[in-house]
Amino acid sequence: MKRAGGWRRAMTGAMALGALLLVSAKPSPRKPTPLELSLKAHVETLASDDFDGREPGTEGETKTLRYLARQWFDIGMEAGTNIPGSGWFAPVELVEREPVLSRASFMRGRKRINLPPDSVFVVTSGLRSLVQDAPLIFVGHAASAGAARAELAGRVAVMLDSVPDGMTREQVGDRAGRLLDAGALAVVTVLDDERGIEDIVSRRKRAGYAVAGDRLGSEIEAFVSPATADALLAGSAHSSLARLRSDAATPQFSPYLLGLTASFEASSRETRIKTHNLIGKLEGRNPAAGAVLMMAHWDHFGECGSPPAEDVICNGAIDNASGLAVITEAARILSRGKPMDRDVYFVATTGEELGLLGAIAFAENPPIPLDRFVAAFNVDSTGLVPPGGPIGIVGKGQTPLEPLIADVVRRMKRKLAASDAANAYMKRQDSFILQKHDVPAVMVSNSYGDMDRIERFMEDTYHRPSDQANATIDYAGMADDVALQVELVRAFADTRRYPGRPAAAQPGRP
Repeated sequence: MKRAGGWRRAMTGAMALGALLLVSAKPSPRKPTPLELSLKAHVETLASDDFDGREPGTEGETKTLRYLARQWFDIGMEAGTNIPGSGWFAPVELVEREPVLSRASFMRGRKRINLPPDSVFVVTSGLRSLVQDAPLIFVGHAASAGAARAELAGRVAVMLDSVPDGMTREQVGDRAGRLLDAGALAVVTVLDDERGIEDIVSRRKRAGYAVAGDRLGSEIEAFVSPATADALLAGSAHSSLARLRSDAATPQFSPYLLGLTASFEASSRETRIKTHNLIGKLEGRNPAAGAVLMMAHWDHFGECGSPPAEDVICNGAIDNASGLAVITEAARILSRGKPMDRDVYFVATTGEELGLLGAIAFAENPPIPLDRFVAAFNVDSTGLVPPGGPIGIVGKGQTPLEPLIADVVRRMKRKLAASDAANAYMKRQDSFILQKHDVPAVMVSNSYGDMDRIERFMEDTYHRPSDQANATIDYAGMADDVALQVELVRAFADTRRYPGRPAAAQPGRP
């Protein structure tokens, strides 16, 4: 028995020793690289509560731009606005308009049609707009040019919110805008089951924004529910909304008068917001060869939550402290390398969350003529994926940049995502504005190579107080994006690898 007990003790000791060896053999957690630590420091600073959500025109903006300008100056950038006296900060004035009054009345002949309160919602793009006793003309789905100017002049166009079978809302575009441009005094949209009047009121009662100086107009739009439309049509030659829908579905449909008149009044409260784009520059050896642009928006929503929620600040860590961190560290690496042929401009835009307004202001008042930018790269919402995955292009197939982008990715021993699914975000980020001004602009990122993760971020965290600098951010993946941006800029700033536009087409340095 003594011998058996010794065997058991020996076996127990051996097992304990084996377990100890297994524990000691387990690899220790990987230490973050200096680049990852720098990125983390930027995101934690810019997305801290001290910056209060980086809302334009607030102390949060002042802190954000002061922090970035100090970083960019230390890197060795020059001020890049090319505006005497402005240095780093390009002024942008925004106009905020908030609806405050909505009134509507309808007449059939001399008889006023009584409607329930709040059954019609009226909004104007101006400060105050008024339409009185204007005839209503039904224009169907208004999916194409439809009614002629002569038919619309002096009248209110009534259109169905739904789109024709086989078409999407993207395909039909801005129908109300087309009708107003064609001479309609106002547009009434008859809603369907997809959008209720409450949804429209909730969305359109929020403040709208534009760059000061843009044509803001004073157009009127009104929205009615299906039930309200039926109440208006009862007793007329076109007795119901079902009749209108049936008419609009026929191939031979043409606009017709409804035998009704309407009066609308709407007004808005206007506020001016003074904000800034931040612009820096790394000077190249051959300014006449044009320039490369890197951009990321700095703004977010400020305090966007409502009591009794404990956290009301939208910190915007992924969106878009991450992009600011990436272009800042890319600039640091580029500044330490061999001087490039072309100038490289860096812009941190304001007002992206309000409608890409900082990018609009940049395009309207660029530091150099826009046709001198041979390529532009936007960085927005990165740090969502680990390193090494496929690279997505937002704007795939829309610029001449892709052959060299593909070459850069191949040399980095990486792969481009096969799908063009990332293009779903083209109109939702700043490079879209540059593309509209004929600047070849894209967003190239590993985060957009994994659309499942992008969609999860959009569903769970996007534009919420939960977008904070926490463990969900993959700083190694973000560092991967820094390396990608550096190689892209180096390639497109090299006149041998990317000749760009002919030198004769390049104006001299301002």
